[in-house]
Amino acid sequence: MLAAALRFLEARPRSAAEVRRRLTGAGYREELVAGAIERLAELGILDDEAFARAWIESRDRARPRGERALRSELFRKGIDRQLADDVLDERATEQPDADAAAARRVLERHANALARVADPRARRQRAYALLARSGFDSETAVEAIAATFPRDSEG
Repeated sequence: MLAAALRFLEARPRSAAEVRRRLTGAGYREELVAGAIERLAELGILDDEAFARAWIESRDRARPRGERALRSELFRKGIDRQLADDVLDERATEQPDADAAAARRVLERHANALARVADPRARRQRAYALLARSGFDSETAVEAIAATFPRDSEG
């Protein structure tokens, strides 16, 4: 069973809850799964805190999301709420404008599609909806839109 867990971890880092779900879903007994997870943690192979940090860094780099979306994703991955809060608080302390920068990157990534919307009001609405779906709070979204489309905010 340890081999099965290691194969599952080969593709990418996973949380302890993901490994637990995978192994119990494969039919392994819960007490054996718990022992395997404990052993993997002792070896440093399974570390929820490191996983949460890596997940957030990966999202910031590849598919930017707002803090709300990141918190939700970590929760779905089985990361404890307190641990998610701590890691996101650490991110906010180290990079005070992390959410704002991520929101601007989302808008930059969709700049061509947004530029095709002729009406400035409709463009702002689409940009706002895009950022809201990506988990950004309204204040961050409004600031990012104003920074990305400065002429739109005049009208």
